[in-house]
Amino acid sequence: MTKVIVRNGNVESALRTFKQKNVKSGLLKEARERQEGYMKPGVKRRKAKQEAIKNSRRKNRRERNYN
Repeated sequence: MTKVIVRNGNVESALRTFKQKNVKSGLLKEARERQEGYMKPGVKRRKAKQEAIKNSRRKNRRERNYN
């Protein structure tokens, strides 16, 4: 469970921090995957491969923009 402390009544920054921590922990993504139910091993493998391709393209795009 993700916890965030609100300091000086600054709820906006606490909410931003909360969202970032949730993305890093992968909690929402895991909940969505569980909601879909059982996936056959081959389907799971294809989905993981597509995700890896998407992430590598995103990483390459970011590296090109910074260089």
